[in-house]
This record gives sequence, C-alpha cells and structure tokens, in this order.
Amino acid sequence: MIRRKELDQDLEQLRSLLVKMGEHVVRALDEAVISLKTQDCVKAQEIVQADAKLNLMEEEIMDIGSRLIVTQQPVAKDLRRILVAFKISSDLERMGDLALDVAKVTLRLQGEQLIKPLIDIPQMANIVKVMIEEAITSYLDENTDLAYKMAQDDDQVDHLYSQILTELYGHMRSNPDSLPQALLLTLVGRYIERIADHATNIGESAVYLVTGKRPDLNR
Repeated sequence: MIRRKELDQDLEQLRSLLVKMGEHVVRALDEAVISLKTQDCVKAQEIVQADAKLNLMEEEIMDIGSRLIVTQQPVAKDLRRILVAFKISSDLERMGDLALDVAKVTLRLQGEQLIKPLIDIPQMANIVKVMIEEAITSYLDENTDLAYKMAQDDDQVDHLYSQILTELYGHMRSNPDSLPQALLLTLVGRYIERIADHATNIGESAVYLVTGKRPDLNR
C-alpha cells in the first residue's frame, strides 16, 4: 500500500512537471514572436537564457521516471504513464528549442526594419499556443477526443504556413534585396509549424496512454 502511495505521488510529480514545461513553451513562443514583431533583442536574449530551465525539467522527469521503473517495476498503464511522460517531455523540450530558434532570428536581424507587417506568423503562433495547451489537457484528462482535434488544428497551421511561404517568395521575386530577411522569416514559419507537429505528437501520446495504441495525427 505504501509502495502504491509512493508511485502515485511520483506519477503526480511527473504530471506537474509536464504542465510546467508546457507553460514554459507557450510563454517562450509568445515572447519570441513578440520579440520578432517588435524587434526587441533584449526580450529575445531573455528567451535564450531561460531555455536552460526547460532542459532541467526534462532531466528531472527522466530521473524520476527511470527511478520508478527500477524501484517500482510498474506494469500496464502505470508503465505507459512513465513512458508517455518521457515522450511528452522530449517533445516539449524540442518545442522549446524551436521557440528559441524564433528568438534567435530576432537577434540575427539586429533591429532591421521588417519587410512586411507580421500578421500571419503571430496568427499561426496563436493557434499553436492553443494546441500546446489542449495537448497538455488531453494528456492530463486522458481526453482522446481533444487529442484527435490536434489533427484539425495542425491543418490550419499548415495552411497558414503555405500562405506565408507564398507571400515571402513573392517578396523575394519582386525585391531581391529582401532575400536574406525573407528567408529568415520563412524559417520562423517552419519553426512554428514544427512546434505544431510536436503538439500533435503529445496528442498521440495521450491516445496511447488511454488505449495502448498510438495513432498518426500528423498526416
């Protein structure tokens, strides 16, 4: 009975850490896009410095989960909970790296005037922030319906990304001088699109936790 209580407490700690990681990623993405839109290099540098916190949380999850596997020898759904925590923490850490990459674009531009008002990129980021929050909720509540919604959200992000590419390629053709910045902005779109893919991965993990089978939500 004591072992069960200890297991439940540690599993709850894993859940809590994943929530904190998700909040960190949402905040990092939000601030990275703001830093780009306003060309705020100070804010971008703060995002770079804060990234270490996310890595530490992932390491803590790995340590707790590994210890549980060795000492508690969990089976069935308890084991899936630990394996899912590993996978989700890995996805969140990668999402944090991609948000960091957005901030690094701000630093590379060094206050250069943007070639176009940023409209689609912030819109894309707003959808992705909701996806991250919903992905974490689908995991916490074991809500497979919400997890499957990730596929629809991802389609919206892909559509916006295509629009961004079309517009930026037009800039490159009509104004060759805009090429360096336009290429950087296409990378920003790609980074945010990849964050959305990792959010759908979390949805897949939520479904796996409930059913023991992992769907493909990234089609």
